[in-house]
Amino acid sequence: MNGEGDVSAVEPAEVVIRPSRGWVSLGLSEVWSFRGLLYFLAWRDVLVRYKQTVLGAAWAILQPLFTMTVFFFIFGRLAKIPSDNAPYPIFAFTALVPWTFFANGVNHASQSLVGESHLIKKVYFPRLVVPVSAMMVGSLDMLLSFGVLGLMMAWYGLAPGWAALWLPLLILLAVVTALGVGLWLSALNVQFRDVRHVVPFLLQAWMYLTPIAYPASVLPERVRRIFAVNPMTGVVEGFRWALLGTGTSPGPMIAVSSGVALLLLFSGLVYFRRMEKSFADVV
Repeated sequence: MNGEGDVSAVEPAEVVIRPSRGWVSLGLSEVWSFRGLLYFLAWRDVLVRYKQTVLGAAWAILQPLFTMTVFFFIFGRLAKIPSDNAPYPIFAFTALVPWTFFANGVNHASQSLVGESHLIKKVYFPRLVVPVSAMMVGSLDMLLSFGVLGLMMAWYGLAPGWAALWLPLLILLAVVTALGVGLWLSALNVQFRDVRHVVPFLLQAWMYLTPIAYPASVLPERVRRIFAVNPMTGVVEGFRWALLGTGTSPGPMIAVSSGVALLLLFSGLVYFRRMEKSFADVV
């Protein structure tokens, strides 16, 4: 329309994206604005993961159950490893619930940027969305494992006490640890593709350095302090204390593990953001 009361067409605003220089913000608010994409990628990965599988989501339960069975015969029966007065199967499975979440989260997050290379090269969005969504896939597995753990506790006649109220904070500690390690490895994997071959060996060694098949109480006091630097030590010992009432309160160990986990997360965020500008060119 022409004339005095005409409404002229509104042109779309241009958004110019430039690479960051120097110190950059962590961009967490931008990730929140793209939360719809984050949920979509996570749900897509869940569907793809169990598509055309015979057992479907049952694999999330079978993995820790199989590992528990191996630990039971090797460490419980043959090596006679103590289990803090708890039945060894549930002693091991309680530790495997958060560990399986951590291991799968780190593994998926480390491969996520390379796996989404076609999307990263074509569309702009905060790249943090990719490893975060990949790590979220393990939440469903943990939920299913908790269901099995509840059945096992009922079978052995065990009931959690007031200490179970700490469980959400222990789960948060596992999430922070997995995300911190996943951010480091995902960014490094873009630059050095052989990182994907290192991750399985890293996780295997990390599992044996975490008191999963054995309690931390069998370690000398000075060694126990060193093991507390491993954030998953605090998570695993905290899970057993909160659900099974084993040992004394692992407060100091959890405090050290929490500090290291936060350091991993913050440094991983900073490194990821510093390398983010080169992802589309290198991936």
